Amino acid sequence: MENFFKNWLFDPTVGKIIAAIVGILIISVVVRFFQRSLSRYIKDPDTRYRARKFLTFIGYALGIMFLASVFSDRLGGLHVALGIAGAGVAFALQEVITSIAGWVAVSFAHFYKTGDRIQLAGIKGDVIDIGILRTTLMECGEWVMGDQYSGRIVRVANNFVFKEPVFNYSADFPFLWDEISVPVKFGSDQQLTREILGRVAHEVVGDYVAYAKETWKEMVKKYKIEDESVEPMVTMMANENWMEFTLRYVIDYKKRRSTKDKIFTRIIEELDRTEGRVAIASTSTDINLVGTPPFDVRFGEKTKEARE
Repeated sequence: MENFFKNWLFDPTVGKIIAAIVGILIISVVVRFFQRSLSRYIKDPDTRYRARKFLTFIGYALGIMFLASVFSDRLGGLHVALGIAGAGVAFALQEVITSIAGWVAVSFAHFYKTGDRIQLAGIKGDVIDIGILRTTLMECGEWVMGDQYSGRIVRVANNFVFKEPVFNYSADFPFLWDEISVPVKFGSDQQLTREILGRVAHEVVGDYVAYAKETWKEMVKKYKIEDESVEPMVTMMANENWMEFTLRYVIDYKKRRSTKDKIFTRIIEELDRTEGRVAIASTSTDINLVGTPPFDVRFGEKTKEARE
């Protein structure tokens, strides 16, 4: 028994296994130490998240390289077999490989980052995690009206960044243009209507305009794009039923629904104060059910011709 343990302890293969385990443990401890130290040196949450993901990737890479160096003498005869098997595995795992390529593209080409609201593979939501294979979204919309969370967490393969357009609601320009349409009766004061809509817009979203202007200037410098106005704008068109006034404005992409509620509320309040000078139009339909006219049926005596 004593000789068995001696032979086992001095077996080169056992020594390599022990060295591999110790090396992996050391790499794991070092990576975890640096990950926990990030909060002391990096205050920005997004940068800290990316650094933590990068350290995890470095840890995996170091672990694989260390294992390959420890067992390198036993892998020499497997090169040809591994090459053939690798070709088959690459074909079978092409979705996985393209997802990893998608992760590299997302990480370095700035498609999106954690915290952004995007639409990927037809799914809209906020990015809460970017993994090597999948991007995790907190879904918005679907059966929920507006841009509210539905409560579902969706994981989308990273390779969709190569297959479909990626809509980013909060990348370089963290605002959206939104519109509100108000139908107004013919005969209402058009100028007063324009003044009310413009005044309400500046009251509710005026604070966003100054910041939106500065951000849009940076967009114009960075991209070949025209210098669009971010000021609230009121336009009007008429149809056979009413005059339709449209208010266009910029708003924070996460506050679209709540802002629309505030604007509509203030517009209704202001229109009520006009004492009928501006009236909201509506469609009403009266349905009159016409009854069947009465039948006057009389049974008289038979005529002389009939009796004969």
